[in-house]
Amino acid sequence: MTIVGRFESCHLAGAAGPYATYAQLRSSGPVLRTTDLFGGAWLLTTHEAVQAALRDPRLSARRTGGWVMRNSMRGSERRRELVGLQRLFARAMLFVDKPSHPRLRQAMQAGFRPSAIEALKPFVIGSVERLLDDMERTHADRPCDFIECFARVLPARIIARLLGLFEVNATEFLTWSSDLAAFIGASLPDEDQTERALCSIMAMGKYFERVLEDESSFSQDGILRLLVQAQKSGQIEKGPELLAQCAMLLFAGHETTRHFLGTSIYWLLRNRDAWDSIRADPTLVKGAVRELLRWDSPVQYTGRRANCDLELHGTKIRRGDLVLPLIGAANRDPAEYADPDAIQIDRRSGMPLSFGSGPHVCIGAALTLMEAEVAIAAIVRRWPGLDVVPESDNWIDSPLYRGMASLHLRLPPRPGRATRATHAVQERSVLSGVLHEAEPHWNGGRVLTSLPLERT
Repeated sequence: MTIVGRFESCHLAGAAGPYATYAQLRSSGPVLRTTDLFGGAWLLTTHEAVQAALRDPRLSARRTGGWVMRNSMRGSERRRELVGLQRLFARAMLFVDKPSHPRLRQAMQAGFRPSAIEALKPFVIGSVERLLDDMERTHADRPCDFIECFARVLPARIIARLLGLFEVNATEFLTWSSDLAAFIGASLPDEDQTERALCSIMAMGKYFERVLEDESSFSQDGILRLLVQAQKSGQIEKGPELLAQCAMLLFAGHETTRHFLGTSIYWLLRNRDAWDSIRADPTLVKGAVRELLRWDSPVQYTGRRANCDLELHGTKIRRGDLVLPLIGAANRDPAEYADPDAIQIDRRSGMPLSFGSGPHVCIGAALTLMEAEVAIAAIVRRWPGLDVVPESDNWIDSPLYRGMASLHLRLPPRPGRATRATHAVQERSVLSGVLHEAEPHWNGGRVLTSLPLERT
């Protein structure tokens, strides 16, 4: 058995990321032991080992108990406070196995079918164009933070629309998302991270309780409607189980997508040949998005808990042991990808493991791909001379997520800049068929405060 230490520190390398460390780990074997994460875990380092683990029924997705409660003493007041946090996390589809997992997934699947994603595309296109118009209007003569102005905002708008929400308080939502991401992304959350996550998940739960009580507050064809129907038919339990799906969809639909949008633009601008290739041939954007997912996955690992004694690649794993499939390492495995440390937007190697594999493959994968394709194509077309402000990229500090806290871009001059009205796409109300423009609300500090969708 090979034991590695200080694994968590490998994420601190900024743009270079943990990939040199992953290569060293792969050279030591497909299954390694670390004492540095979650009090001890097994690391899976190769594409073969990671893909197999994600499909292995002996490895359970139920893993939130020790993770949420780790910092609390039995019988303490703090532990009682964390029960609500644990109850919601443990009921979310991300963290359950059969028979609950297929039951919950089936209840939501219709909202993620190809036809549903395609129907959402005009709204995505319109949202992208309006955000780019706004960036041009407010940052024509100064650098803009792409993460703040675009990458954080777009996924929030899209997931709200997909859920069927008519209006979301963006300030609250982004706070909830950030607090949950900090908690989930920490191998050992500190007291402040735990408290913030507790407050945010409770606030999300209360928000959805209010929304679900009034069925006129969400659309007839959004995912919330599907969940309510499933609850009424007995497919989903009312209370924590229903609220957990709502909260996790809102969070999961935002966090990884915003990281991926930021890193995608960063790496394309750092690889101008790829950028110029997409500019010359926009059909390349589909392959580019998949290659960028492989190159720098927004989620670097996932977790599984052994539900029995087993053996993986000659290594004995005991029941209850934590296993961490390193998705980022698998996506750079030279046994699976030729020249894995190069960005090749015309690579023909199928979907990387960034969305997982097997029963728990990301239900919203097609949505994320579509958002990224639309956004990248629009940005390359509009601003062929876009550039990164030197030494301005600021990477987040997390072993779980790869993303940027800020990314300052310099917009190139564009003759006859279009106004917001020029590019605004009229959107059809899902309830009334009334054509309208859904304009976001901003405060004086250029912070998005609400995301309205008109209704009658």
